[in-house]
Amino acid sequence: MIARIRHRHLTVDGLRIFYRESLPTDPDAPVLLLLHGFPSASHQYRRLIDALGSRYRLIAPDYPGFGHSDVPESATTGGPFDYSFDRLADITGKFVDQLGLERFVLYAFDFGAPVGFRLAARHPERIAGLVVQNGNAYTEGLSPMARDFIALRPETPGAEEAVRGLLTLPATRGQYEGGTVDPELIAPEGWTLDQHFLDQPGRTQPQLDLAFDYHSNVGQYPAWQQWLRTHTPPALILWGANDAFFPAPGAHAYLRDLPAAELHLFDTGHFALEDHLPEIAPLIADFLDRAWK
Repeated sequence: MIARIRHRHLTVDGLRIFYRESLPTDPDAPVLLLLHGFPSASHQYRRLIDALGSRYRLIAPDYPGFGHSDVPESATTGGPFDYSFDRLADITGKFVDQLGLERFVLYAFDFGAPVGFRLAARHPERIAGLVVQNGNAYTEGLSPMARDFIALRPETPGAEEAVRGLLTLPATRGQYEGGTVDPELIAPEGWTLDQHFLDQPGRTQPQLDLAFDYHSNVGQYPAWQQWLRTHTPPALILWGANDAFFPAPGAHAYLRDLPAAELHLFDTGHFALEDHLPEIAPLIADFLDRAWK
């Protein structure tokens, strides 16, 4: 059965936050909160929501500065909004509060991992389980390229130009096709829609701010690992093993703190759902059925 999906907005701290929400046939169905990555937005989950949304309540918001959500001017240029991972987590947490989500399974992908782990640390009682897909929380999950990127600071000569290079169409397309075995399985709409949003007025500075704030996430890795050991949530680890930024050792590292986690590696890159949805969707469905007790 194909899911019915509503496209909605909530006002959070004066910002219109866009989100997609499936309408499952069972109103008490398990809830999966889908947190997107860079340089994307909730649209990256469209096919997954189609596949699973009739059985489960899937909710996918766009962070401020991404997708169809508001893009307040950055505090860096005199605006009202601090584009940091702490602030993205603040907004997402208030979004969860307004929806009245007292319990959900968290899908943490890329930027969704640092946002999601902040939510989990603040309200561990809400986390029924974790689905982690190329969402890093361990230093061994950082490639040399990622380490170089994280080391960038605004005052470093050439740093801004390096980040701006990641906001171009070749780089955006490369994030989708890099590491894949069969690029013909990657629909071009993903990277073209991402680039459409990246090229909109006012979108560059938020991405620069978040790039220069990424080191704050690495500093919290030990706390997040301690959270995993303390709360031992059920976990499904899904990983594109050829990810240029977050290689496979980052997936295996989760087993150190969650030895009961289920781990699946796929012969693809960063956006594993793009070419491995037929294999991944049943794994997520099975996990939701087991984790939602």
